[in-house]
Amino acid sequence: MTDPSAAATPITVLIADDQAMVRQGFGALLAAQPDISVIGDAPDGRRAVAEAARLRPDVVLMDVRMPEMNGLDAARHILAGRTDPPTRVLMLTTFDIDDYVYEALGLGASGFLLKDAPADELIRAVRVVADGQALLAPTVTRRLIADVTRRRSPRRGRDRALDVLTPREREVLELIARGLSNQEIAAHLFVAEQTVKTHVGKVLGKLNLRDRAQAVVLAYESGLVVPG
Repeated sequence: MTDPSAAATPITVLIADDQAMVRQGFGALLAAQPDISVIGDAPDGRRAVAEAARLRPDVVLMDVRMPEMNGLDAARHILAGRTDPPTRVLMLTTFDIDDYVYEALGLGASGFLLKDAPADELIRAVRVVADGQALLAPTVTRRLIADVTRRRSPRRGRDRALDVLTPREREVLELIARGLSNQEIAAHLFVAEQTVKTHVGKVLGKLNLRDRAQAVVLAYESGLVVPG
């Protein structure tokens, strides 16, 4: 991951939440970081979509439940734009188990964070997502996906979608779904981290997935990884 202190340009952030105190609090916290710049905020989903299109931030912190347009629909609109460089969406929620967040991951959101997470977790989350990684390492994220998919049967045809992968690529996908970073996967497989990055890129490309978050969702939905 990129060293924050070495960032040439700051990570730009848009905060979308219907509570002014949340927007102000998160804004002040993030703006105090030398590598992060808060360039705007929005009190509802509709404004979030408009501001994201106007400002093209690196990261949108998106509350799940908002008036006018909920965070899920707003994320769908923003991610459908496929800007270059891409705008990443990090979902915010007060609940640790939330079907909306699961669906957001499927849409291409880069992860989610609880609103009451410690300040350092919020800062780290923004940096991780801006760096193009999915925020999937925290135990609560794995629990959310596992709990939701436990209540769902594997989708017909989703298991066959993995047939395009080599055995090694399937193994890498499984490890991604279990929350391992590239470095951890490399150690587990006794290969170089660059080799893992190559495998990850092939997995995403062959399965037409936007990022690691969607890869995790597919791994669970296909039955490759059994919640437990």
